[in-house]
Amino acid sequence: MVQYNFKKITKVPTGKDFVDIVLSRTQRQTPTVVHKGYAINRIRQFYMRKVKFTQTNFHEKLSTIIEDFPRLDDIHPFYGDLLHVLYNKDHYKLALGQINTARNLIGKIAKDYVKLLKYGDSLYRCKALKVAALGRMCTVTKRIGPSLAYLDQIRQHMARLPSIDPNTRTILICGYPNVGKSSFINKITRADVDVQPYAFTTKSLFVGHTDYKYLRYQVIDTPGILDRPFEDRNIIEMCSITALAHLRAAVLFFLDISGSCGYTIAQQSALFHSIKSLFMNKPLIIVCNKTDLQSLAGISDDDKKLVEEMRSEALKTLIGQGGEPREGAEVLLTMSTLTEEGVIAVKNAACERLLDQRVEIKMKSKKINECLNRFHVAVPKPRDQKERPVCIPQSVLEAKAKEAAAKESKKLERDLEEENGGAGVYSASLKKHYLLADDEWKEDNMPEILDGHNVYDFVDPDILQRLEELEKEEGLLQEVGDGDEEMDVEDLTPQQHKELAEIRKKKSLLIREHRIKKSTAESRPIVPRKFDKDKRFTSERMGRQLSSLGLDPSKAIERARSKSRGRKRERSSNGDMDVDDDGSNKKMRARSLSRLGSRSRSRPPTDVLVPGEGFRDSAQKIKAHKLAKNSVFKRNKDAKKGEGDRVIPNLKPKHLYSGKRSNGKTTRR
Repeated sequence: MVQYNFKKITKVPTGKDFVDIVLSRTQRQTPTVVHKGYAINRIRQFYMRKVKFTQTNFHEKLSTIIEDFPRLDDIHPFYGDLLHVLYNKDHYKLALGQINTARNLIGKIAKDYVKLLKYGDSLYRCKALKVAALGRMCTVTKRIGPSLAYLDQIRQHMARLPSIDPNTRTILICGYPNVGKSSFINKITRADVDVQPYAFTTKSLFVGHTDYKYLRYQVIDTPGILDRPFEDRNIIEMCSITALAHLRAAVLFFLDISGSCGYTIAQQSALFHSIKSLFMNKPLIIVCNKTDLQSLAGISDDDKKLVEEMRSEALKTLIGQGGEPREGAEVLLTMSTLTEEGVIAVKNAACERLLDQRVEIKMKSKKINECLNRFHVAVPKPRDQKERPVCIPQSVLEAKAKEAAAKESKKLERDLEEENGGAGVYSASLKKHYLLADDEWKEDNMPEILDGHNVYDFVDPDILQRLEELEKEEGLLQEVGDGDEEMDVEDLTPQQHKELAEIRKKKSLLIREHRIKKSTAESRPIVPRKFDKDKRFTSERMGRQLSSLGLDPSKAIERARSKSRGRKRERSSNGDMDVDDDGSNKKMRARSLSRLGSRSRSRPPTDVLVPGEGFRDSAQKIKAHKLAKNSVFKRNKDAKKGEGDRVIPNLKPKHLYSGKRSNGKTTRR
């Protein structure tokens, strides 16, 4: 079985893209460094390799284009004529011929320049010959640009053609526009052809598939045909004519007997007689559609006569197949795609007629003679006149009777629904199939759920009695506890009473502080010491804690106080020195004072030199800060980068923007 898959044809680039692809590949896959100090043979080989490599690339790509496109003389006549109707085979062959000529010319150019390069006497001359060779190849390729563009358009259109197998079992639907052809193919196949109430909705061939007797049939929906001369028919109609002429298929000629398509039965009959030569040697069935609007018996006598003439012509095709014209032959059928009445009968009749014809043709072929001697069909013959009826054991009959009784006795939910008022009235019980110890429990009310807990788990009939017992027990425990505490307190001395009160007070404070800390530990910010309003962290407290540990706190307190006084003296001395500074220092001081509102006082401005920092002057400090900021800029930028940031790693790929190029434009290679 021949399969034509036009979707695998390689994309055809434009002339400019073709040149860019080949030259870029040459640049990437051949050496790029040569010096005038090399031996002349090495220089010649260098440039000869480039010319040969470029010619090979052109040859491979042009050969791929020529081989991928089908040859009209080698494919099935149906596809050959279809391509001729759609694209004009003369233009198609001319475009492929120009591609072939360009391929030969490029081969000759490469051959001539390789000969000349063998006698190149310097680096400059060899390079000039290489440039001339590649330039002539590119010129030839650019001249076939229109042919390449034309072939790419054909490739795109051919990829959209339906995959039709000309040799398989086929049912062909034809007739005037808007007679119900697309509706019929949608009914019997899984195809989804657009159906609209106007003519020429279908503008190309559509294919669907259906099954009959475990065999696959392809159903082809053709565009509508008008009754006019062959020369006046357009491309849409010629697609249908091509399919009728070349495909070996069962033909269904659709006839709209209601006239709602806009054409009378006389016009449709004239079309039938004008194309009946295309029906020869094909099973033909005339289908009278739209019987829901007009029955076949209700048409006029003249129309009946025309339909009868078409039926007689269809019977001739039956005789041509070797059949006998019999009364009631299935060559005229009625149906309605709207009500689906007779749709399956039409499909079965067409498949049966086509199957009979294919079997008959195979029986007449020479191959059948080689196979018949291998088959023997045994036909049983009666040995005597005694009747032998079918014997079925009694046990089997009883088992079948039991199965039938069980099926009758078992009621389905649908039967119960019909008995109890139908849908919307009857509500099926979901509890009847519960597996419980007692069937009476199935319809019991289920305990309710509240806050995720089963209410029944918390129901206790003796709850009041148990509550009284718990209250009595709690009262006894409280009495015992109060008596013990009073006895303990009475035995204590006044000093012990005072200490006990302090202990309880301290314990309650600790518990309260712990609860406050626990409740606000996560949301409480860390407060610096200088904002300690309660003055809990003072030098006096530090002295007391150190004294309790047995350490001398005087030096630590003196050191803390001296440091705090030193900071104050520095600020005051700086303020006194500002009076004697020159104008530049005053400006600097004013600038630094303006930033004090937004900068911590413990960190000096970047443009103020602080003794001990290691800088020579303020300019050197500013420069150092700028260098530090620039050094961490890229790292900080990468740290803020997210998944949605677009990154172009390299705007200029090296293989395209480096190599043996001089200064200037790089648009022309």
